[in-house]
Amino acid sequence: MKLYHGTNCDFTEIDFSKCKPNKDFGKGFYLTDIRKQALDMAIRRCEFEQSGTPIVQEYYFDENSLNNGDCKVKIFKGVCVEWAEFILQNRTSKKEVVHGYDIVVGPVADDGVVYQLNLYMQHFITIEQLVKGLEYKRLNNQYFFGTDKAISKLKRI
Repeated sequence: MKLYHGTNCDFTEIDFSKCKPNKDFGKGFYLTDIRKQALDMAIRRCEFEQSGTPIVQEYYFDENSLNNGDCKVKIFKGVCVEWAEFILQNRTSKKEVVHGYDIVVGPVADDGVVYQLNLYMQHFITIEQLVKGLEYKRLNNQYFFGTDKAISKLKRI
């Protein structure tokens, strides 16, 4: 399958030290199977950094790696309590590595995720309300690659 990564500057090697912590599935390299979603992310990155040009990198990923036991994989089929708790743990942890998965696949949390997480942590909403609040209008998947083993499964096109 083809996966896409949106960025504001091109690069040839994936460097985990440039990855930001406290993202949905932790500190790692994120891709999507929707080109427009990657382009939107690249545009947002340019605006946030106030530098660069929107770039969409394309990678080939053999989906068999999700099931053949090569990597430790977690797949969320949709928005659920386990997914919300996983995001909460990764977004709020002081540790760089929260889980032991090489690859995580699941829905992208809505842009208002920080607001929703704060409501939950302050006990204004229940976990069920958090899940509903984090549901993205179109359930687009994100692909997290968090280890060198996982990155080795990607081939730049």
